[in-house]
Amino acid sequence: MDNQLILIEEMKQLGLNLYEAKAYLKLLEEWPINGYTLSKNSGVPRSRVYEVLSSLIKKQLVFEKNTENGVIYYPLEPDMLIKKLKKNYENIIDHVEKETTHLFVQSKEQYDSKVISGRNNIFEFIKLLIDNADTRIDVSIWEEEYSDLEHSFKNAVERGVMIKGIYFGYNNALNDVTTHRRLETYLDEKEERYIIIIIDQKEAITGIISRQEKSQVTWTNDYGVIDIMEDYIVHDLMVNEYSNSLSEKEREKYEAATDKVRRKYFND
Repeated sequence: MDNQLILIEEMKQLGLNLYEAKAYLKLLEEWPINGYTLSKNSGVPRSRVYEVLSSLIKKQLVFEKNTENGVIYYPLEPDMLIKKLKKNYENIIDHVEKETTHLFVQSKEQYDSKVISGRNNIFEFIKLLIDNADTRIDVSIWEEEYSDLEHSFKNAVERGVMIKGIYFGYNNALNDVTTHRRLETYLDEKEERYIIIIIDQKEAITGIISRQEKSQVTWTNDYGVIDIMEDYIVHDLMVNEYSNSLSEKEREKYEAATDKVRRKYFND
């Protein structure tokens, strides 16, 4: 699809019909011109061109001027068009937000959980959450997933959002996130990769993320569940920070003890 066809489709998404988009775009290239010339050069049928121009005039996207040789037409300049469209959509969004909020009936508990399936759907949703974070994001994340979300995380940091937690990988670019120790052991043990992301301590996502389109996570705003996720991340963080603070000999003894507890728990 060439640029002109793409632009026409985008103009249609902004509220113009096919002929209105063709007429306006042609006027940007050739103005001022009369209706006959516009019809001939734009592909708008002659029987429809004045109807189309009348509609564009009502939308204040086209202006007309009477001359000795008849009526000629001018387009609204592109920068003014963009300002106008932005204002219109801001007003629409504000109104929709107000009315939908008024209509929405919260459950008595006001807590909810939803399952999101498919890696692409999951990441689109996570990016939306990260992009709307205000102050803090807590994570337990693997390198593969961070790579897919890196742009959103960087934007969050630039906005002043604090990011804390645990990183499973070798190339940790997050200053306040601790790289998990004994990566080789964990990479050998784990058949699946999970993810935890908590936004402003108000909503969170967790689940298995390594199954491509069979991946499935749960989103929740239940503060009790979020509190459990935070405790999990903090406990992992404390274990790793403590291990990192030990001498090599002390660390070997400590890791042997944690392995023993782990084997006992899982009956290995």
